[in-house]
Amino acid sequence: MDFAGLINTNLLKVVSNISDKNEIETYIVGGAVRDYILYNKTKKDIDILVIGDGIKFSKLIATELNCKVQIFKNYGTAMIKVNGVQLEFVGARKESYDENSRNPSVSDGTLEDDLSRRDFTLNALAVGLSNSNKGKLIDLFDGIKHLNQGILKTPKDPHKTFYDDPLRMLRAIRFACQHNFKIDIDDFKCITSEHERIKIISKERINEELNKILMTNYPSIGFKLLYDSKLLSVIIPELCSLKGIEEIEGKKHKDNFFHTLQVVDNISKNTDNIWLRWVALLHDIGKPKSKRFNDEVGWTFHGHEFIGSKMVNKIFKRMRLPLNDKLKYVSKLILLSSRPIVIAEDSTTDSAVRRLIYDAGDDIDDLLTLCEADITTKNEFLQKKYLNNFNIVREKIKIVEERDRIRNFQPPVTGEEIMRHFNIKPCKEIGMIKNYIKESILNGKIQNSNEEALKLMIEKGKELGL
Repeated sequence: MDFAGLINTNLLKVVSNISDKNEIETYIVGGAVRDYILYNKTKKDIDILVIGDGIKFSKLIATELNCKVQIFKNYGTAMIKVNGVQLEFVGARKESYDENSRNPSVSDGTLEDDLSRRDFTLNALAVGLSNSNKGKLIDLFDGIKHLNQGILKTPKDPHKTFYDDPLRMLRAIRFACQHNFKIDIDDFKCITSEHERIKIISKERINEELNKILMTNYPSIGFKLLYDSKLLSVIIPELCSLKGIEEIEGKKHKDNFFHTLQVVDNISKNTDNIWLRWVALLHDIGKPKSKRFNDEVGWTFHGHEFIGSKMVNKIFKRMRLPLNDKLKYVSKLILLSSRPIVIAEDSTTDSAVRRLIYDAGDDIDDLLTLCEADITTKNEFLQKKYLNNFNIVREKIKIVEERDRIRNFQPPVTGEEIMRHFNIKPCKEIGMIKNYIKESILNGKIQNSNEEALKLMIEKGKELGL
């Protein structure tokens, strides 16, 4: 394969020239080589392997380009950014690991030492930059063979690879999702046997990999692998509890784990919002705790939305996911996830529509996207019927919203107006009046207007003795 398109950029020509001038071997390694082979595309972040002192070499490049170099002494790396391209330099090294940490002790090594320490053979490919090896592909561990076979495999003993750095287990699953690869059978067995080792990895690094899996076109591939490898039982055991089907008196419920994976795939076709994808992933986690069998109707999951919305708080705290508006967003949409379908019925009042708009606010469209993704029936007639129901829901919401202006509701009468009219200071009665006006608007007793709200304010004030 010709690597001219990869190495003949102005920036890499400088690296190549400095390599030759100082008689230093340099190579492009890792993702830049992999993606060029797989997709014939060049990356904006490129790893440069230096046979020697990577930091010292980076300073030569920085001097030539008259730019700054950022040095990370703890990792033995240096980084340069020029015209939107990031070059990271590292000297060839060997690594040894402590049992309780994924941070290695390093020492100088050869090209083979360095390539062998990498996670997968497809990331252990290198392309030469200096005169002696310019444009030459270095493939010491059958990386090209595995790329052609669509297999993810470690360059050395997988037990050692995954035990030394357990994050590689998640990376294997993420790469399988992103590049549609199969994990080597023996490697996957090793991941399964070492799954408990993931506990030494920081929650932040785990979340980073989970988010990348969630942002693939078919996240279900990754979460199925996470389940089969037992990693999911350590990371999000609540999802594992969804697995399985129970039968009593010939009545079964669906496997809510596989249903969830289908919902995540469905929603991924319609949104790149990572937090909406998290909603889809966690929307049914309350079902195992709410599951009941009824002789007349079979299996029920009443209140699973409320239970699930509370469970999300614990999951986010345990996993150190954002505890700000992201948590509120995920929790709220799970709580509301069953409400829209009721609105499709002809008997639904405008009050129910107004309350849904009020409760969902600006997230109403995301809520409907979730509900549509939640349709996983394989029956074409039912699927068409359910999707049509949501078209009815969207139309009802549109009509009520245009008429009543409920989304992001602001009280038509302020606390200051109430105090001024009744000549009173701040007190609980003000909140009671505002809430009464809000409920009256939502129930359709009055229009959402200042004029009608003022009349109601006076009426309620008299009732409260103001």
